[in-house]
Amino acid sequence: MRGERFITSLNDGRMVWLNGMKVTQLDAHPAFRGTLATLRSLFDTLDDPQTRDQAGYRIDGREAYAHSSFLVPYTSEQLAQRSRAFAYWSKQCNGMMSRLSDYARSFITGWYAARQELDRLEPGFAQKITAYYEQVRDNDLFLTTAIIDPQIDRSSGLDDHRIASRFLHVVKETSDGIVVRGAKMIATGAPYTHDFVIFSFLKLEQAHRQHAHVLIVPANSPGLHIVCRQSFASDKEHDAPLSASYDEMDAVLFFDDVLIPWERVLMYGDADKVMSLRAHATANALAFHQNVVRYVAKLEFITGVTFAVAEAIGVSGFLHIQEKLGELLTQIDSIKALVIASEAQAKVDANGVLIPELSYIHTARNIGTKFYPRAVEILQQVGGGGFVQIPSSIEDFYGTISGLMNQYFEGATVSAEKKVQLFKLAWDLVGSPLGSRHELYERFYAGDPVRGYANQYLMFDKESLTAPIWKLIKESAKRGAMHTEIK
Repeated sequence: MRGERFITSLNDGRMVWLNGMKVTQLDAHPAFRGTLATLRSLFDTLDDPQTRDQAGYRIDGREAYAHSSFLVPYTSEQLAQRSRAFAYWSKQCNGMMSRLSDYARSFITGWYAARQELDRLEPGFAQKITAYYEQVRDNDLFLTTAIIDPQIDRSSGLDDHRIASRFLHVVKETSDGIVVRGAKMIATGAPYTHDFVIFSFLKLEQAHRQHAHVLIVPANSPGLHIVCRQSFASDKEHDAPLSASYDEMDAVLFFDDVLIPWERVLMYGDADKVMSLRAHATANALAFHQNVVRYVAKLEFITGVTFAVAEAIGVSGFLHIQEKLGELLTQIDSIKALVIASEAQAKVDANGVLIPELSYIHTARNIGTKFYPRAVEILQQVGGGGFVQIPSSIEDFYGTISGLMNQYFEGATVSAEKKVQLFKLAWDLVGSPLGSRHELYERFYAGDPVRGYANQYLMFDKESLTAPIWKLIKESAKRGAMHTEIK
């Protein structure tokens, strides 16, 4: 099964650092064991005849299956097939793992789909991206992105040597490739990715050509250090079910003079070309589409937990609670509707690819920065003090005070043990380190939310809305003048 092959492939000499120590075997380490078990099961869906058509597609009529994030959509059915795969994997982990590789894979698929167009921008691009796309697709490679520069001094820029020397940049060109030095953040899923897709989130000036690049970097590259944040994983699944299985880990990448072979250097040295590739509509539409499909699963999950909590403690009949629960349903329907609209109004681009309508996707990503924090707040309000009265462990139900536990923790509709299990699950969403990380993530994963809204305004055809206003004013003034003449 490819899940086991995936786990085995991670023992490739990569340098993963956690708590000041190098992790030599990821699947044996408690910080990664639960998450890797989840990933193993997801990879295995592509080998199971019962699930492989939900998660993947048959490659070029062959017997082999690949995940549908590699499927270039030329028809509405192919676009829907991508959407189903994103939804299926997301629901398997309740939307709690945002970087299941299908996001970064979709960038590669988008660039591959537009390879002839992009080859005119950067000669040789088509050959590089075709070879890499086929390698990743056929070998089930896990990918993630790292595009943010280290948070050193946001008030300064690349004209400041303190900043320029630490943002990822080229220090040497050789016949074999380029040597890069610096750092990148925030690489979600970094410990168990095969390759990093690296580019700049900033719009660079041409003078900063050493910082302008789009790279594919193997995780086991000599000189690359993957420095993990504190682990939020738990080894007690019955007390922290989400933390035990879904801590996908975030990391900062240190590039200590890492050689990137030329075949993995997609672009380099031209800031305008790099920005054109980063902003390419085909790749962005395919990748961002995954974002919002995944988000539906997460909103459905937290809504389900909130409904269960309300019923368990007997508050679902109160009007003010019903208002909050209804608000959660409007969140789900809003994002679902935007996904449906983006697919229904998909357009064929210059490369013949059917891409979702980006305006709806941008809207979903922008309002999503507010939806999930609000959903967490509603769950907190519904559960109230019940979150801080739950016992330290489910094991208390099997000790000497089990009788008292069953008496005083009983719910309105469930047993005491079931109620405590439910509240521990809910606490993993609203009060655990993993839960706090997810709230922060949903606020900022798409970038600065203020800039996100501003960019939506800047890109919009504003005249389509203002022209009718000025037309009305002009016609009203004309009618007013006619009325005056009649008098």
